[in-house]
Amino acid sequence: MSLDAYIAGLPKAELHLHIEGSLEPEQMFDFARRNRVSIPFDSVEAVRAAYDFSNLQDFLDIYYAGANVLLTEEDFHDLAFAYFRRAAADNVRHAEIFFDPQTHTDRGLPFGVVAEGLLAGMKRAERELGVSSKLILCFLRHLDEHAAFDALHQAGPWLDRIAGVGLDSSEVGHPPSKFERVFARAREMGLKLCAHAGEEGPPEYVREALDLLRIDRMDHGNRSMEDEALIERLAASQMTLTVCPLSNLKLCVVKDLRDHPVPEMLRRGLHVTLNSDDPAYFGGYVNDNYRRLAEAVGLTREQVTQLARNSFEGSFLDEREKAARLAEVEVYAAKSG
Repeated sequence: MSLDAYIAGLPKAELHLHIEGSLEPEQMFDFARRNRVSIPFDSVEAVRAAYDFSNLQDFLDIYYAGANVLLTEEDFHDLAFAYFRRAAADNVRHAEIFFDPQTHTDRGLPFGVVAEGLLAGMKRAERELGVSSKLILCFLRHLDEHAAFDALHQAGPWLDRIAGVGLDSSEVGHPPSKFERVFARAREMGLKLCAHAGEEGPPEYVREALDLLRIDRMDHGNRSMEDEALIERLAASQMTLTVCPLSNLKLCVVKDLRDHPVPEMLRRGLHVTLNSDDPAYFGGYVNDNYRRLAEAVGLTREQVTQLARNSFEGSFLDEREKAARLAEVEVYAAKSG
């Protein structure tokens, strides 16, 4: 069996996926027509041509514009279920998806429209596709702490169905320390904590996420590799890093996939996972990330299998569910040997 074929069938979890970032150009046009929303593109091809970014902010500008077509519970349901169909085709058995409520409430949508639509899509995916999932509320870091507290307050009626909080959007100039108090409050409420750090921001942002936010999981974390003490700390703690290779390439975090740090992360014992981030914008879903990275850096079958193990171990599933999913990986690896 080729490595590509092995990756295709390998059970895996996805832990770093922005649901708004799974909005394909075709969907953008469908939702715009359905909701009679004007968009600044005249064709699907024009949208794809605009997906040429030189940095994170270039991407975010079009990302937020695309979100304007999402207006109803049906839209959010359809967006989520379309992602889960693609994930199921990649043999993703569990996904933990980010959503950005402030992107929608700031343009007048009720929090419940977003939450109920996504939750309905997640429920349908488990029922029809066998893909389990958890929902993570992300605070937009370019906004202030007060806005984050407001988002957490608005989430109140749905917190029994939200697994955790995260921190995303423009990283440079918005250190994790800016959100220390709101993360402390979320922790008191029993929510899991994760944060984007060390994508474009410096290693110090990774330290702040660990020491001040006291996160359970690190999103990205690439620039940790610039700091020897940080590498040793992450390896010793087995902090899960949700790395996104095609995103890193598209946003020029790495110039070439052959330069990607995942092989060195594995060699140094870091608990790294592979994910698609914003797949509609970055050119591939989770299996595309596995395949293209494997080809670029020469990952072995055992390394690929370890990445899949890490994805379930780093999830927010309970221990019984983790064990069941990990057993699927071992059975597959043994049968495919």
